[in-house]
Amino acid sequence: FALIGRVCAMTGATSYREAWSKTVSPSTSWIPAASCTFKTSVAVLAYSMILADTSSSLLTTAGVAATRNQCLLGVTSLVLLPLCLLKNLSSLAPFSLLGSMGMVYTTIAMAIRYFGGAYKAPTGKLLSSVTQPAYLPSFGAKGASSVFTPKAFILIGMLSTAYMAHFNAPKFYIELKNNTIERYNKVVGTSFAISIALFAAITALGYLTFGGASAGLILNNYANADTLMSLSRIAVFVSIVFSYPLSFVGVRDGVLDLLNVKERSNSVLNSLTLGLLSLVTFGALKVKDVSFVLAFGGATLGNALIYVYPVLMFRAAVKKMKEPTKAIQREVKLAMGLVVLGVGMGATGAKMAIASLGK
Repeated sequence: FALIGRVCAMTGATSYREAWSKTVSPSTSWIPAASCTFKTSVAVLAYSMILADTSSSLLTTAGVAATRNQCLLGVTSLVLLPLCLLKNLSSLAPFSLLGSMGMVYTTIAMAIRYFGGAYKAPTGKLLSSVTQPAYLPSFGAKGASSVFTPKAFILIGMLSTAYMAHFNAPKFYIELKNNTIERYNKVVGTSFAISIALFAAITALGYLTFGGASAGLILNNYANADTLMSLSRIAVFVSIVFSYPLSFVGVRDGVLDLLNVKERSNSVLNSLTLGLLSLVTFGALKVKDVSFVLAFGGATLGNALIYVYPVLMFRAAVKKMKEPTKAIQREVKLAMGLVVLGVGMGATGAKMAIASLGK
């Protein structure tokens, strides 16, 4: 992420695609553009799947019988479609803060349930309220050695999606006040540290509570009768509903950019919005495991956007310097190690993610 900012500072680029065009080659700038569109599509698909699961659980808690597919179709047609058809999304921007608050609340709620032993076998007070046996706590005997199995790459692929915002790195660098590399790196370091702490806490609390039975969407493990976690589902639902159109516009604009569509009239935008949202909804109806979507998307083009493309751009930018210092040349060599790491993790993670579908 920080390396992309440096490339923008070196070249004056204002977007991921432009950074590639000014360093590697204008003729292949469609590659990172297509990758960014794909990754945003994965995020939108995951959002639809999470909305389907959370709305179904919330309606069950309220005593309303509705299947996951019915909930997904209802939320998509009545809520998401009108929001995605909006031409000005500036009014939705403040709701991004709601998403952060929802994640903090979820972390606290999960901590209360773990340390309170509400789901601890065999005496947890809420254990009997878990209706699906697959979601009951399950712990093996391998311990920390499980980290060194190939299945761990599925988690790494999911993490690549969790921290994926690299296509916005140029925008963050350009819009940062007094955007020196030092200040930019400080912002990036602080932001990632907070995100890592929050995600690590949620991951640890979820796994310590449910072990090997942890679902791709950890909220699915908690009982529908659990009021504390139902409030968390509401917070996540509202957060994603208002974040959805912001991500969806990225997909739509990416498709228009790749197809080189210059005329973007209301009829064109509306037709494409309806078509893309239908495709995403169809995918969410067919694929039920959000962990597969996140792992496969992160292992493939997610790893490319994080580990491969930034290094290739940095190396190309350094090659164009008249007299690069030995220090920066050493940086390039070290950075190339990330390319090897990214390709290796991506190939293994994608293979394991696909293999997990049959289980």
